Amino acid sequence: MAIRVLNATSLARDLGRWKTDTEDASGSRRASRRPSRPTYRALADGVRLLIHDGRIPLGVGLPSERDLSAALDLSRTTITSSYAVLREEGYLISKQGARSTVALPDMARPNGLLVQSRTSSGPVIDMSHAAMAAPTEAMMSAYNAALQALPAYLSNHGMEPIGLSVLRQSIARRFSERGLPTTEDQIMVTSGAQQAVRLLLGTLTSPGDRVLIDHPTYPNALEAIRRVGARPVPVPIRPDGDPWDLDGIRSAARQTASKVAYMIPDFHNPTGRCLAADGRAELARIARDTSMTLIVDETMVDLWLDAPPPPPVASFGRVSGTDIVTIGSASKSYWGGLRIGWIRANPSLISRLAGSRAAHDLGTSVMDQLAAGFLLQDADAILEARRVQLRERRDALENALAEHLPGWSYRRSTGGMSLWLQLPAPVSSALAATVPAFGAVLAAGPRFGVEGAFERFIRMPYTREPAELAAAVSATAAAYQALAPNVDAEQPALVF
Repeated sequence: MAIRVLNATSLARDLGRWKTDTEDASGSRRASRRPSRPTYRALADGVRLLIHDGRIPLGVGLPSERDLSAALDLSRTTITSSYAVLREEGYLISKQGARSTVALPDMARPNGLLVQSRTSSGPVIDMSHAAMAAPTEAMMSAYNAALQALPAYLSNHGMEPIGLSVLRQSIARRFSERGLPTTEDQIMVTSGAQQAVRLLLGTLTSPGDRVLIDHPTYPNALEAIRRVGARPVPVPIRPDGDPWDLDGIRSAARQTASKVAYMIPDFHNPTGRCLAADGRAELARIARDTSMTLIVDETMVDLWLDAPPPPPVASFGRVSGTDIVTIGSASKSYWGGLRIGWIRANPSLISRLAGSRAAHDLGTSVMDQLAAGFLLQDADAILEARRVQLRERRDALENALAEHLPGWSYRRSTGGMSLWLQLPAPVSSALAATVPAFGAVLAAGPRFGVEGAFERFIRMPYTREPAELAAAVSATAAAYQALAPNVDAEQPALVF
């Protein structure tokens, strides 16, 4: 079986100023005044940091010593020594007659640290879900209107595998208004976006197929990929500059012959980043050139906070002659309890999906579909109110982080519902296990990655009331402080 190999030029770029940069205790980069490590050790530490941050996926091969020495302008002896260090520490696994592959050593995996000396005296604030409470008045009005409209649908069996015509027309109109002409026969209504992902993967992939993903990514999509027996191929999201490594996506698609890609270019979950228009055009070209079906997850598209996103990726597919599949949902924009999602695809794929759906269910709730249709009629007013709330809560979360966790770093989300926080040490799972005792629940970074990546990250949504966000951050800071002695004692090699 062929092993995917990292490109030496891409690795050199991601390493950045690895020769002269060190990190202080807060995790912030600063230039050292004099080198304190030999070059081979500094290079090994730089690669190790990229592995922990999820920017080098597990299971891939590092570039050959010759290629990396040329890209970094170093001797092959230095590269050989660095790779030897990584093997000794468990970050490279060597097999006879095969290329060494990237791994995490046992000591770097979640160690189960749990502080039990304190129990929360107040309510535990659940920060593990990036979802808002419903807009009560709008939701009640929508369901009241749906109840009045329901009698017209009671004379038949009520099972619509592709959804009610009235809702599909409304969804198609929203796409058209965003610059992507769409007709009703290109839309299928599903019971949430999660069902849309599962239906598409079940129809488009077979066990053992590769599915290319941006990394980190939505945890339930990872689970859906695993459930159908496919294998995720992660391409890291970069923290600086252009977040999507389009050269890496093209290279990974070619090397792994991925049949499908699942991407979140609109206010990416969990990082909040947004792919620019030229990147969308290139992504469409990559899908065409590699004969890869691109599934674009737009569940966050309406939740822009600083500026509206560029046109849908599928609109660039029309230019390049590529059929791009788009999924969306009412759950993030309106309410998680409204289990309405949709798929936009060519009519032939919609027909195939309808045939596959019988193994899951026979259609989506008529009442929920009708309610979603009424919400879409007044979508702009409702969504603007939601965006105002999210902007206020994003500010509240950032203020709380500045007060309680000033050493943690992040890039401000331009949309979506969460911040992707970088911790000074790779203890995300230990922190998530500890913090409930202090009054909060968090989603650990490895939930969003493949095979233990992102122990230096944690997702923190800004979907709750400002007072709750402040309390959750305070609880997180207390839990992290309680972990500090254990981190120093048990993971000295992992504190950067």
